[in-house]
Amino acid sequence: MVIGVTVSGRLFSYVGPADIAGLVRPGAGGQRVRSASEFGAWVSARAPQELAEPFTFVVDAAGVLRLAPRRSEHVVCAGGEAVLAAGEIRFGRESGRWAVVEVSNQSTGYCPDLGCWSAVADALDRAELARPRGFTHEVVFRRCLSCREVNIVREQDFVCVFCDDDLPGEWNVDEDS
Repeated sequence: MVIGVTVSGRLFSYVGPADIAGLVRPGAGGQRVRSASEFGAWVSARAPQELAEPFTFVVDAAGVLRLAPRRSEHVVCAGGEAVLAAGEIRFGRESGRWAVVEVSNQSTGYCPDLGCWSAVADALDRAELARPRGFTHEVVFRRCLSCREVNIVREQDFVCVFCDDDLPGEWNVDEDS
């Protein structure tokens, strides 16, 4: 466990459906991973077929990586709290140790901006898990200022798929209408 860690970064609030947020239970949340040994214990309890898929992850407000099975909701993994990052992550063995093979910010519950990578990198480094230099799959989220729907921007086309209005260049998903 790392002591005296300073964590900074933008906190992302849950912006998904209320019925999904209703799945959060007291004391629930993803498995906290603060070290390679904690990760090793957690991953060794996983079924082999689980390891073939990405896991749901968040980096909580304390900068700790939390993991849950892929089909888990990010807000449940986070225990209903705001997060520094959220997405999907897949692990594999490299040179005899666990490493991140794929990682994205794909979370339609939190819709984190790409800048959350630094929180992911810091959490993985503290847990002593080898990682790529950045997201292997980036998802750009924007809220339409006209219809208020959340969009995934594809191929730099900043146009709302719901109403055809232009989308803002800067992240704005959790802004109130």
